[in-house]
Amino acid sequence: MVQDIETCAKALKTIGIRAGDKITIAMPNCPQAIYMFYAVNLVGGIANMIHPLSAEKEIEFYLNESESVTAITLDQFYHKFERVRQNTKVVNVIIASIKDALSKPIKAGYMLTEGRKIEKIPEDAPIIRWNDFMKMSKHCFYNYKVKRTGEDPAVILYSGGTTGTTKGIVLTNRNFNALGQQVIAANQMFRPGDKMLAAMPLFHGFGLGVCVHTMLSQGGRCILVPRFTPESYSKLIVKHRCNFIAGVPTLYEALLRLPSMDGADLSCLKGVFSGGDSLSIELKKKFDKFLYDHKASIQVREGYGTTETVTACCLTPVHMFKEGSIGLPFPNTFIKIVAPGTEEELPYGQEGEILLSGPTLMKEYMNHPEETAQTLRTHADGLTWVYTGDLGTMDEQGFVYFKGRAKRMIISSGYNIYPGQLENILDAHEKVQMSCIIGVPDALKIQKVKAFVMLKPGIEANEDTKAELMAYCRKNIAKYALPYDIEFRAQLPKTLVGKVAYRILETEELEKLSQEKTG
Repeated sequence: MVQDIETCAKALKTIGIRAGDKITIAMPNCPQAIYMFYAVNLVGGIANMIHPLSAEKEIEFYLNESESVTAITLDQFYHKFERVRQNTKVVNVIIASIKDALSKPIKAGYMLTEGRKIEKIPEDAPIIRWNDFMKMSKHCFYNYKVKRTGEDPAVILYSGGTTGTTKGIVLTNRNFNALGQQVIAANQMFRPGDKMLAAMPLFHGFGLGVCVHTMLSQGGRCILVPRFTPESYSKLIVKHRCNFIAGVPTLYEALLRLPSMDGADLSCLKGVFSGGDSLSIELKKKFDKFLYDHKASIQVREGYGTTETVTACCLTPVHMFKEGSIGLPFPNTFIKIVAPGTEEELPYGQEGEILLSGPTLMKEYMNHPEETAQTLRTHADGLTWVYTGDLGTMDEQGFVYFKGRAKRMIISSGYNIYPGQLENILDAHEKVQMSCIIGVPDALKIQKVKAFVMLKPGIEANEDTKAELMAYCRKNIAKYALPYDIEFRAQLPKTLVGKVAYRILETEELEKLSQEKTG
């Protein structure tokens, strides 16, 4: 693997990547993505991690926001990149294929099934194919490694920040390396060679920071899951006898319902971590029983974090669990609860804003100095704190309890979705006067996205208009954030200050759901 990373680094040098250049990686969890991630760092570049299922307009935004000069993606996403490429500074597009990393018999099966669905890339397409790219390393002989420090930027991950518009979060080498050491320090049962089932995506701090970098930097191993399905996940846990699994609550919910897990032996598990969303007390009880019934000697441990601190910075300890708590801070990380937006620390048990400080704090929001200054503030104690916008309490023993988000956000299958962003996209359509996006409770995804739309005068609220708006959404919104339904309204409810009263719509939907259940 180290050899593949070095080959990839030499190839990057050959195509002209210099220190400080940004390279966009839009890949699922596959070997080429890992080689590229570390190779970019070796040559002094910065990895811009994005969701491969992003819509065209989003890809264009990410490429421009980061000023990327090179991008790597899979053959099946090539056409999206090609359509927006002329609007960006991208010089080279490297195209990998899942089949490149498969053994011969599996490759043949893949080409007969999944491989056939992929739209062909023209022979003369202006791209570098993965195998050709790796061969370019032959033209680089020395001086491809660039000396880096802990403070140098290494990775850009995306999040809504505190205002709900997408921003690039710049994270350093130190942020990632500190996280790796903290995770292991909080899990003394880890041994070199232990296996982590890495299904959380690489463009997410949880997937990249905990499942991949922590393992690889501390002597562990990763079982990569390129396309997650509960079935493939359950098969891999049993087949590889994984020691650690990390996921969002919806993942554990799905595993409970799988007949293929009947009789599975999970005694190999040393750690099961839940993050990315609140784990309900009921789901924890159910999954702990499931683990016990399948010979595991451990329970689910809930954690908490933000992309501004890479990912988790707080975890339930092995030996002590408190109902509803997200645990204790990682070693060297500090958490305090203040009156929202202030420096005033609140007494134990009182609800306020959760602030975090420690070695995993981001460098900045890229190109957003004002918001960086709002979110990162140095206090009288000399520490710099990140204002999370999340609400919580702390008890006398330092256990933290997450109480909810101060910012408006929908969480669907572990993905953060910012309604304001989707409303901006819908409002830009020529037939839309105004829109409102809400999250509707869903048994499988926790929440699903619903759009309410007020059309411009004279536009018919019919199925054709709905189909047109849905097609527009598919082009401009990532798959995981697509509305499952658009409901037309002659008027949208307003608050006293004239904003759309999204809470009224949420309440109406909840009432509808409860009527359906009782009806």
